[in-house]
Amino acid sequence: MSFERTWTVRFSDSDPFGIAHYPRIIDAVHETSDMFMVEIGHPFWELSQDRGFGLPIVEVDFEFKAPVEAGNEVTIALTPEVGDKSIRFDYTAICDGTVTFEGYEQRVCAEHGGGGAIEVPDELRDAMASYAEG
Repeated sequence: MSFERTWTVRFSDSDPFGIAHYPRIIDAVHETSDMFMVEIGHPFWELSQDRGFGLPIVEVDFEFKAPVEAGNEVTIALTPEVGDKSIRFDYTAICDGTVTFEGYEQRVCAEHGGGGAIEVPDELRDAMASYAEG
């Protein structure tokens, strides 16, 4: 079961022709990951401020398949794939039954202060388990 949220594309998200700017689409993706992390009880800011590690993005890849327009209701689904020291968030966005974009963010679990990659903590891994494929 993926985590899902609905993004309502605002006119301010779009160009004069009403088509969403790709940076606003990526903002919507980042908002989705923020909402997901809150949902599972591990907001990004708590990891960073209270736990001494974060999940910085090391790779991003998206394919845009159909235009997203102002006024659209877009369902963005996030499915986590947890590795040893990294987490991949796979995204699929659907509007009116059509996949409009899909892609992923690869994030590394890293200590603050340049300590490098660390193992994904068990409690974070467990919190994501019900949303992971498999």
